[in-house]
Amino acid sequence: MPQYLSPTDFHHQATTPTPAIAVFDCDGTLWSPDAGSSFMNYTVETNLLSEDATAWLDARYRLYRAGEIDELAICGEMVQVYAGLPESALRAAAAAFFTDFIEPHIFPELHSLIAHLQREGTEIWAVSSTNNWVIEEGVKRFNIPPTRVLAAQVVIAHGLVTDQLLDVPTDQGKVTALAHAGITAPDAVFGNSVHDAAMLAIARRPFPVNPSPALVAHAHTTGWPVYFPASVKPT
Repeated sequence: MPQYLSPTDFHHQATTPTPAIAVFDCDGTLWSPDAGSSFMNYTVETNLLSEDATAWLDARYRLYRAGEIDELAICGEMVQVYAGLPESALRAAAAAFFTDFIEPHIFPELHSLIAHLQREGTEIWAVSSTNNWVIEEGVKRFNIPPTRVLAAQVVIAHGLVTDQLLDVPTDQGKVTALAHAGITAPDAVFGNSVHDAAMLAIARRPFPVNPSPALVAHAHTTGWPVYFPASVKPT
């Protein structure tokens, strides 16, 4: 069984010694819901997406849930589907969505940890396969600037979203995105999913947070300590 950390031990191990660079996944790590799929549903329910785009995305997401489309493909398509819309509309939707549906579920322990690290001078990065509009909006609550966000992103041309992907950081792609930013051996990495395993593996101190069963199993083989925030701690 992996080592399960108490809140005190988690904070101590994550801050001692003070990491120069700390990297955080977002969905499931900084907050409990999956903001990527939730935002997709929100834009359907608020009619931001056309009926045709909604039908296409629904069919693709069903294939993903059935295991017929991989994580990389669906995360890219969940950004490309907005092609033709003004980016300003996506940013406005992301702001309203995050405030109403995700912000109440931010993990206080992670919020206070990042604030502590920032006071100590740690360089904080956020890495996610969710679209950059939602992630950039969300990490404002952690005082993480857009320049320190690596997320699923497309080219914006003349203010409009295109279907030209710039990046979709998931699995090994998270390691690649960090390397492109000049980060190859971060001092601490925090993630919740098996899709964060490659990123956790390059850390001097890896921390599975709110880990999925697959990541718990992986942590058992690697010896990584595991932490569950109070609001999601298994009974």
